[in-house]
Formats: sequence, C-alpha cells, structure tokens
Amino acid sequence: MLNSVVVIAVALVLLWVLMRPKLQGSERWQATLTPLASIIGSGFLVSVPILAGELGNWAILGIFVLIVAAYCIGIVIRFNIQYAEPLFAARDARGQHRLIISLEKLSQLLLAFAYFVSIAYYLVLLGNFILKGFGIESDVGAQVIASLLLFVIAGAGVSGGLGSVEKVEKYAVALNLAIIGALLAGLLLYNGTLVFEGEWQLPAETTSFSLHKVQVLLGLLIIVQGFETSRFLGDEYSAPLRISSMRLAQRFSAGIYLVFFALISVLFGYLEADRSIAAVISLVGHVAIILPLMLTLGAVASQFGAAIADSLGSAGLLEDTTERRVDVKHAYILIGVVAIALVWRTDVMRIVTLASQAFALFYLTQCGVALAVLNTQHSIADRRARQVGFAFVGLLCLAVVVLGVPAPA
Repeated sequence: MLNSVVVIAVALVLLWVLMRPKLQGSERWQATLTPLASIIGSGFLVSVPILAGELGNWAILGIFVLIVAAYCIGIVIRFNIQYAEPLFAARDARGQHRLIISLEKLSQLLLAFAYFVSIAYYLVLLGNFILKGFGIESDVGAQVIASLLLFVIAGAGVSGGLGSVEKVEKYAVALNLAIIGALLAGLLLYNGTLVFEGEWQLPAETTSFSLHKVQVLLGLLIIVQGFETSRFLGDEYSAPLRISSMRLAQRFSAGIYLVFFALISVLFGYLEADRSIAAVISLVGHVAIILPLMLTLGAVASQFGAAIADSLGSAGLLEDTTERRVDVKHAYILIGVVAIALVWRTDVMRIVTLASQAFALFYLTQCGVALAVLNTQHSIADRRARQVGFAFVGLLCLAVVVLGVPAPA
C-alpha cells in the first residue's frame, strides 16, 4: 500500500513540474524533450523481457552496450548538423557537393521507410500493452488493434486532420515521463526494503554468451533509437541548440536506462512465468499494485503519440524527397498499406529487429554523408581521427543490418 501511495505521489508531482508553463515555454527543454521522448518511449518497456531473456542478470551490460553504440551514432548525426547542413543550404555549391547531397537524399528516403516499420512496431506494441493491461495475451488481437489504428491514422492523414492530433503529444510525453519517474521511485523503495530486510538478491542462474546473443543485441538498436529527430528540427531550433539538446537527451536517457535496469534486475526471477513482449506490465505489479495500470496508460499514450509523429515525419519526407511526385495524401495511404502488411506478415519480435535494421540503414548513410564531408572539408579539426571513428560506426550499423536477428518469441 505504501509503495502505491509513493508511486502516485511522485507521478503527480512530476506531472505538475513537467506541465508548468515556465518549463513548457523553455526552448532548450522543448528541444531536448523531442529526442528524449523518442529514445525512452517504447524501448524502455520492451527492453526488460528481451534483454533479461537473453542475458539474464547481465542485461544491464547489454543495455550499456546499446547506449554506447547509440551515443557513437549520435556523434555522427551531431557532426552532420554542424558541418553537412550548411552545405545543403549553399545552393551555389551544389555542383561540388553533389555526392554529399545525393547521400543525404538517399538517407532521407531510407528514413521514410524506417518510419513505416517503426509505425507498425509502435502500434503492435500498443496493442500488446492494451491487452496485457486486461490480462490477455493474443498476437492476433494486437494485430487487429494495430490495424484499426493504422486505418484511423491514414484516414486522418488523408483528410488533413492528423496535425491537430499531434498537438496532444506534449501531454502524452509529460504523462509518460512522470510515470517513468514514479516507476523508478517505486523500484528504489522496493529495493531499499529488500536490502533493509536482508532479502535482496539476484535470481540464481547460469547465462552463457554466444554469437547468437550478440546478433540479438544488434537487432535491438531500436530500443535506444530516436535521438536523430533533432536532425530534422532545423525549422524550429538553431544548430548549436539541437546539438547540445540531443547530447543532453542521450545522456539523460542513458542514466534512466541504467538506473532502471539496476533496480529491476532483482525482479527478473518473476519473468520465468511470462516472457511476452509486454511482460514488464505484470512484473511491476510486484512493486506496487497501481503500477501495471499506470504503465499501460503511459505505454498506450507514448506508442500512439510516436506513431503519429512518425507518420507525419514519413509523409513529409516522402513529399520532399520525391519533389512532390508523391503528395502527402498518397503518402499516408502508402504508410497505412505497408505498415498493415508488416503487422500481419511478421511477428512482434521480427518487427523489433526490422525496425532496428531500417534505422541502421539510415544511420549508415549518415555515416557516408559525414565521411564525404570530411573528404572535401580539409579544415575540420581532428579530421583523420573522425574518419576512422565514423568508418567504425558505419561498420557497426552495417553489422546491425546484416547480422541482427530477432529474439526468440
């Protein structure tokens, strides 16, 4: 009972803080919030059953590796904001920067496709979390829910009403962050109680490492994806602000992930009875009876908001990169058709890996953009070291595309 009271109190306080006009009006906070919300949206919840199932008590090491990989990719994206974007804007220099501009256009087309996959990913997860909240596990049920929502999103996009729905996203983000903060407070109290009573211990297990587990880890890049959204906020924020806010979002989300896994590892033993993608819903019920309901609400809000944001982003990218050969209305129809096909032709674990591979392709081409910039701009500091580093990051992204495999369902 005490745990539930603490969890509710922390959630309400955080929600009040996050919705204060001063914070909502802060340009730096808003610039940070967009990538932060994307990073810890869905991956925060699905990472537990997948990593615990593959790595057991070493799951925190797995999330650390993913965080480091994402941060290295973030360095490439931040480099392109600083050095590549001015070249795109210099219309008179398009001839000498043709390769860079072509790679950028290709990367945006790949990102539009990655959004197709991520939309399916978000909505299938939403369906799973809704059903899990009612104690139901049904792949078909989750697919039906996802398909209905895709019809709604595509219809709203075609009719021009999707932009108005996006306005509620800031409230969904604030709710999700407040719930995550409350969850961490509940877990801290739970762990503290176990330590005080002398009962704190990790589940007894023997975890073996293998190439297959490395491949599964590569296929989980989507868990820490989302930081690249800062790359496309140029109309709203300056380059220095986007660079610093993206870096802050990655560091803040890294802290949240590591604290979360450090605190929840003691509960991994309860996952033996439930390995579903939404298993964290029932798992946190051992911490506070109110948490399953709160996490379900947060998951539904964050997944739906993310699906809308990616639908808007994908439609805009398709229209821009095809030079309006594909207009926004037809783009929404295409998004709906492709996403529904993915929902019904793949299982949820495969969609997780496909989303990781799709975004890895985008990141790979962004590495190509960065290397092309370094090849032409000889005045950039630490040029040789950056070339080696960005080439390594590109190889890592290629490994995700080629070697990533789904976790066992």
